[in-house]
Amino acid sequence: MIKVLKPGLATAIQDLGREGYYHLGIPPSGAMDSYALRAANLLVGNAAGAAALECTLLGPELQFAENALVALSGARMTPRLDGAEMPLDEAFMVRAGQVLKFDYLKAGARGYLAVAGGFDVPEVLGSRSTYTLGGLGGFQGRRLAAGDELPIGTPAAAAKPGTRLPSDLVPTCGGEVTLRVVPGLYHHRLTADAAEAFFADTWTVGSEADRIGYRFKGGRPLAFTPREQPFGAGSDPSNIVDSCYPIGSIQVPAGLEPIVLHRDAVSGGGYAMIGTVISSDLDLIGQLQPNQKARFVAVTLEDALAARRIYQERLQRLEQALAG
Repeated sequence: MIKVLKPGLATAIQDLGREGYYHLGIPPSGAMDSYALRAANLLVGNAAGAAALECTLLGPELQFAENALVALSGARMTPRLDGAEMPLDEAFMVRAGQVLKFDYLKAGARGYLAVAGGFDVPEVLGSRSTYTLGGLGGFQGRRLAAGDELPIGTPAAAAKPGTRLPSDLVPTCGGEVTLRVVPGLYHHRLTADAAEAFFADTWTVGSEADRIGYRFKGGRPLAFTPREQPFGAGSDPSNIVDSCYPIGSIQVPAGLEPIVLHRDAVSGGGYAMIGTVISSDLDLIGQLQPNQKARFVAVTLEDALAARRIYQERLQRLEQALAG
């Protein structure tokens, strides 16, 4: 069992998400950076998709009631055990009674703390991930709070302290990010100048960025081709008759600030989507801090599929490197 002394800013239990319910309005939830979650879990001998803590911007303070093997990957927030600096991307032991806390972020936005055995909370619709808007999964369907006591499962593998990620598989965070986008859906609604400006400008992550969507600011306003709005659409040119929203899709309400929908996004609505960030780049968005810079670049569907293959090959290398 682990007691939460301080919850951090938005700490919650996540795994790889609950797929198959989006058409019912229940988003997948799950880790915003699934690679970092997998890495942390594999370091402690868990299955790659086991439930771990997603620690956003400011880490929690945790007291362990039992010995546990842990690892932190993702954002660069140095763990400290009873004040002593501990490594990132490497498994280490925490003894009963010790307190684990985290330094301020140096890069990235979300760190993933895995414990051998995973967090033993009930599955809801096949996942332990937290969906806070729906009050589903995780620990009582919410972010952690001071005083919570988190149960730990039984370790399934004989992982050991000192197991670390190879340097070429360590997650990278920080700097200006390039996000690959497949234009489409309602991209044709933009004027030619607006379509060009969207990909030419440098955008800044807004302070409102969260698990539902990442808002970007600082680029030129985007104009939509004038038309007579169809029945059921709103009066603004960016409005459409309600449509499904893919995860990663980009909407631009009133043509002002693009929003990339992410793991807790609603499944549909009335804003035109000008394209979709490819699945291989969604982890990058999960590690963006407010005020960080980003560019969008147009790619083809074939490019997106090739990028997905490369991403999957990296996941295979990760599992092979930490097997056993």
